[in-house]
Amino acid sequence: MKNTINIGNDKEHKNTDEKIKGIIKNTSEIISIEELKELLKKDEMGIGYKRAYIGFEPSGKIHLGHFLQIRKMIDLQNAGFDITILLADLHAYLNQKGSMKEIHQLAEHNKEIFKAMGLKAEYVYGSDFQLEKEYTLDLYRIALKTTLKRARRSMEVIAREEKNPKVAEVIYPLMQVNDIKHLKVDVAVGGMEQRKIHMLARELLPTIGWKPPICIHNPVLTGLDGEGKMSSSKGNFIAIDDDPDAIKSKIKKAYCPIGIVEGNPIFEIAKYYLEYPLIIKRPEKFGGDITLKNCEELEKLYLEKKIHPMDLKKTVSDGIISVLSPIREKIK
Repeated sequence: MKNTINIGNDKEHKNTDEKIKGIIKNTSEIISIEELKELLKKDEMGIGYKRAYIGFEPSGKIHLGHFLQIRKMIDLQNAGFDITILLADLHAYLNQKGSMKEIHQLAEHNKEIFKAMGLKAEYVYGSDFQLEKEYTLDLYRIALKTTLKRARRSMEVIAREEKNPKVAEVIYPLMQVNDIKHLKVDVAVGGMEQRKIHMLARELLPTIGWKPPICIHNPVLTGLDGEGKMSSSKGNFIAIDDDPDAIKSKIKKAYCPIGIVEGNPIFEIAKYYLEYPLIIKRPEKFGGDITLKNCEELEKLYLEKKIHPMDLKKTVSDGIISVLSPIREKIK
């Protein structure tokens, strides 16, 4: 879904429009931009506060897919939002990601990585509020308004088990809906796999005394093997703490079909992480270096097969090592 912005001419709205430009960059969709504009206008008039959140299950390595989400939270922070990061320990437990002790140990490590990425946020464990009486009562209210079919459908992309699902699979999305109210959230952020749960939240939360959240959905990065999303459980990822040799090796082996950008993980990394103008370095016998003004120019030339996958891989490898090195130094 393509996002469009109507830029206002009056000076009063200029700041709002500039903030929206920053927020909308590299998103798949925002539901809705008009609601977001209204929220930002209220903030400019000094009416209330604005809070955005995203939840992460502490499970496995933090990788480029997570970094894309954190970058969006930084964009929102730069637009004046208070940021909450939900360390979703109970969600991870329901999704069979380990014991609570293991999950908490990993959550603390994840928190340090998010801080090293440059995010300033309030970090909240789900178990800090999801066991309270009022939360539980609201969860029951939501359960009464949701069918089993709807709850299961909202978890199709997220759940671990497909053939023999646990009851936890339908509790999980209802908790996620409830989190938005109890964290007092205006904006919910996630990958496109979160869309069905967020739509459920927009429908149900007004029935239990909370406004429908504005929803920002980011792209889901393709795994290095080209098969589905980047995931630590599949081993098809670049971790934030990977050293340069590991990054070079992973990218060298990665799926990168010539002349194709859709589902091409190397092109996606170039699109979302590298800075432009971008120089593709090549030997003179292969045409010499190419300077690209923007990602659109990279896409055009790659589709025309004027850039070889090996040249793109080398450029992406050098670029992502440069991006991740400062973060890795902070978490040693």
